[in-house]
Amino acid sequence: MISLFMTFSDPTGERRVDPDDVAAASAVVGSVPGMAEGLLFTPLEQSVDHPYKADGAGPVFALQLRFLNLFACEAAMDRGSVLAGLAAGRGLPSLAGLDVTHQAMVTRVFPVDDTTHANGTVTPCSYLVHYPGPADDMNAWNLYYLEHHPSIMRTFPGVRQIEIYTRIDWVDRLPSQRVEYMQRNRLMFDSPQALAHALSSDVIKRMRADFVQFPPFAGGNKHFPMLTRIVPARGMGEGGTAR
Repeated sequence: MISLFMTFSDPTGERRVDPDDVAAASAVVGSVPGMAEGLLFTPLEQSVDHPYKADGAGPVFALQLRFLNLFACEAAMDRGSVLAGLAAGRGLPSLAGLDVTHQAMVTRVFPVDDTTHANGTVTPCSYLVHYPGPADDMNAWNLYYLEHHPSIMRTFPGVRQIEIYTRIDWVDRLPSQRVEYMQRNRLMFDSPQALAHALSSDVIKRMRADFVQFPPFAGGNKHFPMLTRIVPARGMGEGGTAR
C-alpha cells in the first residue's frame, strides 16, 4: 500500500479552513481515480494535553490518500488531476494561498489489540508524527525503529491503528512542494480525549526510553493531534463519513 500525504499550512498561524471547504475537499478526494481510501485531517476544536504541545498547532488541513500501488498513486498526481486542483486551492477559497507540501510513502501497518472504533458522535483523532531526517544510516534507523517502537505503541490504551510510513522515490506533476521526510507515523484513537488519556499513561515513559536508543539522526520530530474523517473511494460507500 502507498500513501500520499498532502499538508496545508499557514506560517502565520491565523488561517482556518472553512467547514464548507472541508466538505468540498472530501467530495474531491472521494473522486480521485485509483484511490482506495482517503483520510482528511483537521485541527482539534479544543486543545488536549499531550507531551509535545510545544511542537505547535500543526497544519490547518492535511490528507492521506491510500493507493494499492505506486503506479496508481503517480497517475493521480498528473498536472491536470483533481489533486493538482486541490493543491492549488482551486474552488476552495480557504485553502488558496496556503503552503502545500506532498510526499508519497510506503505504508507499514502494525497490529493493535482492538481495531473496533467506539460508536458515538465524537470524531476519531489521529496523532500525526514526522521525522524530517536524515539518519546517519537509514537502514540501521529503519531496522531499529520498526523492530522496537511499534510493539511499545501497541500497549497504548485504546489505540485503534498504528501505521509507519517510509521513503520511496516517486514522480509527480503537482504544483505543491515535494518533501522527503525520512519517516511518518500515525496512531488513531476513538477521540481527542482517548488520545490524551493514552499519552498520559506510563507507556510514554517506555517510548521515551526507547527513543534515546535510536540510531543517530538529525531534524528532530513533530507531533500533531488531528481530527480524522475517513473517505471511501467513490463507489465504496458514502464519502466523507467518519468512523
